[in-house]
Amino acid sequence: MSVLDEKIAKGATIVDVRTPEEFEEEHFPNALNISVEQVQDRLAEFGEKSNPVIVYCASGSRSAYAARVLKMAGFTDVINAGGLYDMPGY
Repeated sequence: MSVLDEKIAKGATIVDVRTPEEFEEEHFPNALNISVEQVQDRLAEFGEKSNPVIVYCASGSRSAYAARVLKMAGFTDVINAGGLYDMPGY
């Protein structure tokens, strides 16, 4: 089992940081959609700062930026999963 699988199994918050249009076309099951431009303004939606958070986008660039924003905001367990197709079982 990968680290991502373990975090998902333990209830990690999964966030798709792509646009709402991209999210509507396809997304990982149970993922929240908070576009990268809104991450800073919607930090409360990511849950407790000690809870695991997994972010992904299309290629990993936007999610890398979102992960940095979250870490700078005090989130301690953040994983940039890369793109949607890098997510386990997708």
